[in-house]
Amino acid sequence: MKITDFDYYLPEELIAQDPAPRRDESRLMVLRKNGGAPEHRSFKDIVDYIDPRDVLVINNTKVIPARLWGKKDGTGTVIEVLLLNQINSNTWETLVRPGRRVPPGTKVIFGEELQGTVEAVLEGGCRKISFDYVGQFEPILDKLGSVPLPPYIKKQPADPQRYQTVYARHPGSAAAPTAGLHFTPELLDKIKSRGTAVASVILHVGLGTFRPVKVEDITEHKMHSEYYEIPANTETIINNRQAGGRTIAVGTTTTRCLETSGVPGGKVRAGTGWTDIFIYPGYNFKVVDGLITNFHLPRSTLLMMVSALVGRERLLSAYDEAVRMRYRFFSFGDAMLII
Repeated sequence: MKITDFDYYLPEELIAQDPAPRRDESRLMVLRKNGGAPEHRSFKDIVDYIDPRDVLVINNTKVIPARLWGKKDGTGTVIEVLLLNQINSNTWETLVRPGRRVPPGTKVIFGEELQGTVEAVLEGGCRKISFDYVGQFEPILDKLGSVPLPPYIKKQPADPQRYQTVYARHPGSAAAPTAGLHFTPELLDKIKSRGTAVASVILHVGLGTFRPVKVEDITEHKMHSEYYEIPANTETIINNRQAGGRTIAVGTTTTRCLETSGVPGGKVRAGTGWTDIFIYPGYNFKVVDGLITNFHLPRSTLLMMVSALVGRERLLSAYDEAVRMRYRFFSFGDAMLII
């Protein structure tokens, strides 16, 4: 399967630069796996499509201010560091620009409270950096760091919390699990009041979700690893859902987590680990029956994952309709429900 199979036309003005006034007032396209024309609703209408027997699974990771600006010790060269994955208490896998200026042994000064030392060059050109600091790391990061928005968003949102889900709890992501940005506490309460169980997982979003596919044959693409957790109560909720109930994942990150931990019969296994799962057409889903997701970049692994669930041609046809109907695309854009 070729990378060009996942192209579509997107006018630049449809790339959302700001979130909707209210989270749940984004538009919603409903696409059924068994066929039929797409339905066009408001996101808050999603309650009409979720059955009390279903389990809705969210990713309650929290975005950290993972972008740091420092200066190379001795020369003063400005260095940008993006925290990707925490290796241990004071060591991170990072993306560094300009990377050629920071070989192993380089010290980068971020302020009086924080400096880092490049320990090694990792796969894909990433750097392993150990940090020295006075006090606790999280408050220093809150002070010195900034949230690394995707490059297609040209300005910081007026309210930085709009790039966090309302249920974000566990710090560790370099980017938001954006399908969850559409939920409000009131909408989640309404879903629960109808009898639907809401379970949570953690997948700390790093480069793996967004790294571009640079090979012509997509089966040769290698995903970056990301840390995940399946809590014991989530295993219980999913594995004991009512007969006929579906597991509906909020976002591609949740999907990666569930499919990594999936076992035969639509069940999951609690635990922690690292996943580099790459889902593309031809994949047989073990756990996920339905998906809430945003509209994704052409040629992206996210687009390939959604294509695996609903079919490539059917998905791209729906994307063409979304363009005609002026849907808003990507992180702050509108949503799609596949059931």
